[in-house]
Amino acid sequence: MHVVVIGASGNVGTAILRRFRDDESVTAVTAVARRIPTSTPPAPYDVARWVACDVASDEPDEVVVARLAAAVAGADAVIHLAWAIQPSHDRRYLARVNVDGTRRVVEAVARASVPHLVVASSVGAYSPAPDDVPRSEGWATHGVPSSSYSADKAAVERVLDEAEVAHPRLVIARVRPALIFQRRAGSEVARLFLGPLVPRFALGGHLPVLPWPTGLRLQAVHGDDVAAAYREVVVRQAKGAFNVAAPEVLGAQDLADLLSGGRYREVAPPLLRGAVSAAWHARAVAAGPGWLDMAMAAPLLDTSRAERELDFRPRWTAQAAVQDVLAGITERSGTASPPLKPGR
Repeated sequence: MHVVVIGASGNVGTAILRRFRDDESVTAVTAVARRIPTSTPPAPYDVARWVACDVASDEPDEVVVARLAAAVAGADAVIHLAWAIQPSHDRRYLARVNVDGTRRVVEAVARASVPHLVVASSVGAYSPAPDDVPRSEGWATHGVPSSSYSADKAAVERVLDEAEVAHPRLVIARVRPALIFQRRAGSEVARLFLGPLVPRFALGGHLPVLPWPTGLRLQAVHGDDVAAAYREVVVRQAKGAFNVAAPEVLGAQDLADLLSGGRYREVAPPLLRGAVSAAWHARAVAAGPGWLDMAMAAPLLDTSRAERELDFRPRWTAQAAVQDVLAGITERSGTASPPLKPGR
């Protein structure tokens, strides 16, 4: 089968290309990205034919949709991953990439008569949960309004709801993973969330103590396991939403064991939020306070449907996934992304 991956050069896209590279079920891969290789790229990027297209281009919708439709023509499935987290202070740009870009992709896929669209949603799309009971895919997806990431993920869910009504023959799947980590994304994670002023060496277990917001609990999943889930969604032509996460729920002690020799101190969330907000406004850190709001409010994920319908069985524990990306951050590991040139 022929699969098109839009946003193929990032964290998840790289893992998916790596998964497709030796997959006999996927016979052709087209990678669509804002920047494309300038020469023959290294593995796993060499599995794909590359096409340049910026889903957030300032050009008229018709121009961009036509370009996307040409890129996806003849595909059996399209995986849409293109997403912007930075620059986090430019809210209009983020919405243009994340929400308007998704709308353009949906229109292009429908115009090209591609039968299957798989879209990267997130745990961040979910509405706040009042407890730690794992929630299935039926939980409301109105997001956390104070988080731009969450608000855009919720808006994308509405775009997909509208698409299901407007294009009833198009099979749409939504993958809603927890935090996605892998060693090769270390540099990307540091750039997107930490910023240049946060000392990376401190994340190698050298923090004197880990400040931990009271009540915070996290789920994570390794990039390779997410890629395996995407592969199953595509090959099985699955429809609907799928929660994807490792089974473990991480708390203060789990992270402290990795970051600070097991030492942590609980901090009231409003106090920590104030510190993060001040640092973000001062451009000292890359991630704003909305990320903390989302982490505190998001539900735990019930992954029963993915286990049942996709045979989803993570090979990495949540703690191992976190440990892998921390190693990548301290080592400044990258994805070996090929030399790229800007698209239109």
